[in-house]
Amino acid sequence: MFSKVLIANRGEIALRIIRACQEMGIATVAVHSTADTDAMHVRMADESICIGPPSASQSYLSFPAIISACEITGAEAIHPGYGFLSENANFVQIVEDHDLTFIGPSAEHIRMMGDKITAKDTMRKLGVPCVPGSPGGVPTLAEAHEIAGEMGFPVIVKATAGGGGRGMKLAKTKADLDQAFRGARAEAKAAFGNDEVYLEKYLTLPRHIEVQVFGDGKGRAVHLGERDCSLQRRHQKVFEEAPGPTITEEQRAQIGKTCADAVAAIGYSGAGTIEFLYENDEFYFIEMNTRLQVEHPVTEAIFGVDLVREQIRVAAGEEMSFRQENLTIRGHAIEVRINAEKLPNFIPSPGKITTFHAPGGLGVRMDSALYDGYTIPPYYDSLIGKLIVHGPDRPATLARLKRALGELIVDGIETTTPLFHALLAEPDIQAGNYTIHWLEKWLDEHSG
Repeated sequence: MFSKVLIANRGEIALRIIRACQEMGIATVAVHSTADTDAMHVRMADESICIGPPSASQSYLSFPAIISACEITGAEAIHPGYGFLSENANFVQIVEDHDLTFIGPSAEHIRMMGDKITAKDTMRKLGVPCVPGSPGGVPTLAEAHEIAGEMGFPVIVKATAGGGGRGMKLAKTKADLDQAFRGARAEAKAAFGNDEVYLEKYLTLPRHIEVQVFGDGKGRAVHLGERDCSLQRRHQKVFEEAPGPTITEEQRAQIGKTCADAVAAIGYSGAGTIEFLYENDEFYFIEMNTRLQVEHPVTEAIFGVDLVREQIRVAAGEEMSFRQENLTIRGHAIEVRINAEKLPNFIPSPGKITTFHAPGGLGVRMDSALYDGYTIPPYYDSLIGKLIVHGPDRPATLARLKRALGELIVDGIETTTPLFHALLAEPDIQAGNYTIHWLEKWLDEHSG
């Protein structure tokens, strides 16, 4: 087992990893920018080292700064959390070249799943159901029209190197395709330095279902059920729950086994999430995230496992601590993402926290790096906390979420907490009757 781990991240996820390491008796190193000198993860780690100015490109995304921090502190392994360098294959290769361990999958698997066309082709060959679409990149508008004509509209144009909703444009009709194609390519070029795009059939009322998988890198893998992440704004998730309210036990077992078999076949190591659009009882693969997800706590809640601990164990060469037959769902869990944003326009709201009180009680978990007097810097993601509740069933969990939201106090800034109070009053949310378009439509209707 490692004696010292460096966490190449910040905020609540850095704190989450530090806690797991502390319980395992592993010393921790926090890296931070000058803007995060007073951050909670810096205070909680055994050691901390400043790696650059506020700009992420010069600090949290700097290969030399992070590798140097390992050499200075003697850290043997790097946990990337999510975001930043968590899915950067070049970084993983450099980590390994310096005889350090990356707590995550191999550079090969990150590259394989990072390119959407390669990922889709790989999954199709492994028996995972995919969304109908172009067999590869579509270089010209003429080819786009030909492929879209064969599939039928609506279609969606996607960047092969895309993520986070960028490089995606919808063409509802043939007349929309020219603008969608050019717009997706331009956005992809600006965001990823790669303007290659492909086409997929656009499903009209799908849900977003993702399957949590975990592999040991030696040909064995398990699945830990699914999460429903359909409540999204601009392709960004805001509300996640597990298990999915519309997925049957038979469907869960079937799609779960398909996913576990697929990652086992490629020798995948660590945590990963295989994401699907789900419509009319059919699953359609869209992408695989080769990292820990923001919403991993809901899976931990219903299975009673520590995914971060398991990531560290497997990266250190130890056997997985659970097998498929050991994994049984207990109850229901929901996570809501609390952002430092001012409603109704979701404008970033950084600033000083004058009062912070985390909710508590049975089945309540608050993952946050806030504290009284902390100043949220304006340079990073607006996520400031994740409220996770667990109950015996979905109605009880919704009631617990309502109670916990009522206890949460974050003064000094604006947050998205009022959004969740409003959503919990909606009959569709209470019934679990929503798709990936539901929240955008609801926000439009309530914008006045």
